[in-house]
Amino acid sequence: MEEPEGPYDYAKDPAYTHDRTEPVTPAPSGLSRTAQGIGRASRSTARAVARGSTAAYTGARKFTHSGGAGESGFSRLLELHAFNTAGDAAVAISLAGTLFFTVPTGEATGQVALFLVLTMLPFAVVAPLIGPFLDRFRRGRRWAIGATLAIRAFCCWVLAGAVVDESPAFYFAALGCLVASKAYGVTRASAVPRLLPTTFTLVKANSRISLTGTGAAAISAPLAVGAATIGAEWALRYAAVLFAVGTVLAILLPAKVDSSEGEEQVDLTPDAESRRKGLAITRAVVNGLRSNSGLRLLSGFLTIFMAFTLREPPASMGWTADPMILLGLVVGGAGAGNTIGTLIGSAASSKAPEKVVIGVLFLDVVVLATVGVFFTWWTAVILGLTVGICQSLGKLSLDAMIQRDVPERVRTSMFARSETLLQLGWVTGGLIGIGLFSLDASPQIGLLVIGALLIAWLVLVVTKARRPELGHATTPPARPAPSAQDDTLRDW
Repeated sequence: MEEPEGPYDYAKDPAYTHDRTEPVTPAPSGLSRTAQGIGRASRSTARAVARGSTAAYTGARKFTHSGGAGESGFSRLLELHAFNTAGDAAVAISLAGTLFFTVPTGEATGQVALFLVLTMLPFAVVAPLIGPFLDRFRRGRRWAIGATLAIRAFCCWVLAGAVVDESPAFYFAALGCLVASKAYGVTRASAVPRLLPTTFTLVKANSRISLTGTGAAAISAPLAVGAATIGAEWALRYAAVLFAVGTVLAILLPAKVDSSEGEEQVDLTPDAESRRKGLAITRAVVNGLRSNSGLRLLSGFLTIFMAFTLREPPASMGWTADPMILLGLVVGGAGAGNTIGTLIGSAASSKAPEKVVIGVLFLDVVVLATVGVFFTWWTAVILGLTVGICQSLGKLSLDAMIQRDVPERVRTSMFARSETLLQLGWVTGGLIGIGLFSLDASPQIGLLVIGALLIAWLVLVVTKARRPELGHATTPPARPAPSAQDDTLRDW
């Protein structure tokens, strides 16, 4: 038998091909199939999240940059405010978990009262000074706004460590956060007029700021809650990061925020010379401030008083489920009311904002008295919704009057000072709420007491609004009648 030349090809030999077997791929195990399914689901989820994030970013950018806001630099202020509100929401959730719900009611009452007093005292002392200070600090507004955010970033980081170590530094850092948050509202208000797009009114601008803040808080709150489930310190670290980003955005605001060209200082207790120069404010603005102070007083009262009341809801409310759910409904109602009021105010062009501010204060008083008599869980939700709507509409009406009646050269100063007064109104209402709760006042008694105070305040506002303009009845015809600016904050 002849030997084949070259290497023998067994693949062509029938004697061998029938014994050959192809390698068999083993069937995937159950664990492998599960892993593959998880991988496919993860990839699909990642793609969906990426598409959703892109759509959300695109929508948010379109909202903040529309109407010329991108060109004027107003969009940067909106982005800054979003980080500020998101950080405040995270701080509120963390402090609520560490100071409010985890300690007995008596101790929580004392701690919250201490914070309110410490927050109010600096403003009570510097309120007459902060307006003139900002007037002289015009060329550093960006740094002033950034400082309020940087201070909170630092305080939140200190708070995170103090929560773990139970350090006394906790109270000082918390105080720093609260005061810096109030100061931010004043400094940010002073910058808004400088960044207005040509097509924007102050009402529209502040409506957009409010909606931006509401949306940012709604997104940030669940993230902060998730971080707080790991530990309260993680929610505070999350807030510190948000404030740090906000600090950078504040410094990157357009340079015209610092410009003081054409601006002058508003005179709250003017003489005849100030009135002649147009540096005073009109009676309508004064009454708008009075009305909004009443609205803020009620908001501060309900925030504190209802928060403690709803820790252990009275049987008369008819609520048997988790108290946290009820508190969430009331707070959610107030937030929804604020958004509804903002939408109504930005859509409606009221020609009589001075009547709107009195009308919403009257509506608050009526609903408050009704809820005081018929106090149930659903009337409490309605009260929160009403207060949110009225506060939002009142503030937007005040903005409209400031734009209409206050000269542009003093408008920035007016915003800073009015915001200071409104902050004091909120803190005062919170202190009243703490006081009534500490006296073991029932919810009905507490609501009726604050209702009586607001009725007296409403009578004052209406009386001042109906008073004839100074000089009109006694000025001889040959002498020009004084303008509406003769009535100022001197009788505040």
